[in-house]
Amino acid sequence: MQCSLHLPCGLWCCGLLAASPCSTGLLRMLALTFVLVTTLIFVRSYINFTMRTIRLPRWMGLNSKETETPKTKCGLSKTCPSNFFAFKISSGAANVVGPSMCFENQIIMSPVKNNVGRGLNIALVNGTTGLLLRHSSFDMYSGDTKPLLQFLTEIPGDTLVLVASYDDPGTKMTEEIRKRLSDLGSTYAKDVGFRDSWVFLGARDLKSKSPFEQYLKNSPETNKYEGWPELLEMEGCVPRKIF
Repeated sequence: MQCSLHLPCGLWCCGLLAASPCSTGLLRMLALTFVLVTTLIFVRSYINFTMRTIRLPRWMGLNSKETETPKTKCGLSKTCPSNFFAFKISSGAANVVGPSMCFENQIIMSPVKNNVGRGLNIALVNGTTGLLLRHSSFDMYSGDTKPLLQFLTEIPGDTLVLVASYDDPGTKMTEEIRKRLSDLGSTYAKDVGFRDSWVFLGARDLKSKSPFEQYLKNSPETNKYEGWPELLEMEGCVPRKIF
């Protein structure tokens, strides 16, 4: 049987014309179609996988439980109860990275905000409203201790006090300063020395010792960094002062 040369290539009656130009074009077209279909299946599978596994930001307006990311204030490991403030305090890392403080999901002191310094970094927060009152850093290696003593003396009543060390918090700490900090609820203020790591949250008029405090002694045997102990990070929920 002879093939009709007047019919389109796709309608030829011959079954074996692999060497002809039309059959070669048909094979190429089939191969291209196969590649396109395979690619489409792969892309759709990849997109579905990505949408299931990537936690998309809320501003994209997706409400699926698979894409929502639980949020806690200051990135805490759990949500604080009502009438409690969320906080996270990190000490400095050696003399390289400064400390940071987050309170009620607001960064109040950090290297990024450029408001931290060597020594003691202290922030005062209203114990009822949670509003930041004051913050400052005090050089405890070569600075004057009078501004720190005045700062601690002028703390208003019912005020939360957040403290984070950086580099050296203790070289110039006097007994009077240690007493002021101990009166705020600190257990370790009397021990803080050269290059120790220390984070603390206390309050004016506190009746007992604060449960929010961490301390690491500068020791060559245990230091993580050369000449400095490991940085400290503390998080928690502190009760709001109710009048």
